[in-house]
Amino acid sequence: MRQDSITTDVAEEDAEEDSGEEVQVLEFKLGPETYCVDIEYVSEIVDKGQLTGVPNAPEYVDGVMDLRGRTTSIINPKTLLNIDDEGESKRIVIFDPGKFEDEAATGWLVDEVYQVVRVSMNEVEDPPMEKDDSIEGIIKRDGELVVWISPVHAIE
Repeated sequence: MRQDSITTDVAEEDAEEDSGEEVQVLEFKLGPETYCVDIEYVSEIVDKGQLTGVPNAPEYVDGVMDLRGRTTSIINPKTLLNIDDEGESKRIVIFDPGKFEDEAATGWLVDEVYQVVRVSMNEVEDPPMEKDDSIEGIIKRDGELVVWISPVHAIE
């Protein structure tokens, strides 16, 4: 009888593994909504400091900052993604330059950083618009919708 329960436990674990790959995402607030990015893209999170404006930069670039000797472009994803500009951006999510084709050092201004969460790919629904590569999907969690954004495709 004990052998049966062990076999059942192993079968349940196998079924969970088959049900979908898990990824870790960093959740953050932009305006009134919650968004996330794959944690693989994130290098670090820093407090918003002094930004230096850059003439003739795209509208979504708020400026640059010196981060450990490297000039880092700071992007406002609210402008980039046409999000209502509620709330004050207090943190910057710095992305791993190696994940971008041009290896540019970039960061996103966000209102607040929440947490890193494991998400099963089964919980991710297709984005509502097929044409927008910047949205990886929509995650339903705790009665809320979390928009999963690809930082690489959002900037293109």
